[in-house]
Amino acid sequence: MRRTAGETTIGSVVKPSADTIPVALHRWTGVVPSESGFTSYLDPFGGAATTWAYRRWTSEEREIGFPATELVPSWTAAAPPGSWLRVELRARTVTGGLTKWYDMGRWAEGGGDIHRTSLPGQGDEDGDVAVDTYVARRPVSAYQVRVTLHGPGAEVRSVGVMTSALPTRGHVTASPRGEAAGVALDVPPRSQRTHAGHHPEWGGGGEAWCSPASTTMVLQYWGRGPAPEELLFVDPSDPCPAVDHAARDMYDHSYQGTGNWPFGVAYAGRYGLSGFVTRLRSLAEAERFIRAGIPLITSQSFKEHELPGSGYSTRGHLMVVTGFTAGGDVIANDPAGASDDTVKRVYPRAAFENVWLRSTSSGGIVHVMHPHDIPLPSSEGNW
Repeated sequence: MRRTAGETTIGSVVKPSADTIPVALHRWTGVVPSESGFTSYLDPFGGAATTWAYRRWTSEEREIGFPATELVPSWTAAAPPGSWLRVELRARTVTGGLTKWYDMGRWAEGGGDIHRTSLPGQGDEDGDVAVDTYVARRPVSAYQVRVTLHGPGAEVRSVGVMTSALPTRGHVTASPRGEAAGVALDVPPRSQRTHAGHHPEWGGGGEAWCSPASTTMVLQYWGRGPAPEELLFVDPSDPCPAVDHAARDMYDHSYQGTGNWPFGVAYAGRYGLSGFVTRLRSLAEAERFIRAGIPLITSQSFKEHELPGSGYSTRGHLMVVTGFTAGGDVIANDPAGASDDTVKRVYPRAAFENVWLRSTSSGGIVHVMHPHDIPLPSSEGNW
């Protein structure tokens, strides 16, 4: 869905129930900084303090429409060598108080100027930041987001904030099959396991690279990704150098992994895709995207027996939903496959929906990445 510069989209509000996640996504495009100055920055991972010229954009205070307990920002931007950006949030609690500004990420395309990182240890009586998510100890009714651009090359293309109040749900009932039954998108399969032992300095190496592998699959589906000259650092025998590149440039030095949700969206944004992180409420909603030709990266955790056909257990794993069978089961490119030939899987609808949506998992988190000229399907406010 294309939007004019400076326009804000606000989702409708869905009230909480046993089977519904109250969630809304607000997005800004055409961001124009209105403040400038100089600031000193001391990288927490080493080096001397450096002085940066900065420009800053701060949003208006945005009403949420329900008492929210989690906020996840995401962005697409440019931060080439000589530049980086910092994203922050603050919120208004339902009792009227205003929180401090919380640091939601320090991001750059490469690693030559700063260490790309989230920031731990920010917790107080109002809330805390869990890598990429603001978790409210006091529910919030409104928020502001601000982006500070350091260096002359930094540019913001879009900013989104997903707000939600995840209900406690130990089990989620499967939704009826929807409009994408029998639709399968031709997303190229990429196994993370073929990269085992590669570059352990980036989150332990390929065994842990579900996020770079999933992001690479979506980029290559859209015909996007790093140019050959960007991949020269990778061993020529590598089965898919683009996965190593994504791992390097998505790595979060504090989290010590490549699974930071907004960092994945920001990486895809480097190659011309629009994108955001949000929560979906059902596989029926996911089917709207598949019907529109847009694959989705989903986040889930499960024991092996909870997702028949997986062959493994995980505390957190990303994969790409690429379609649905005629009966409504999920077709997924699961990067946990031992080889590219074993990445494409069919998972039972009820099992997949449960391990993805329940509150002990991600509560329906997805990464949406698509070209600007590919319209999004209709929404009830969460995209």
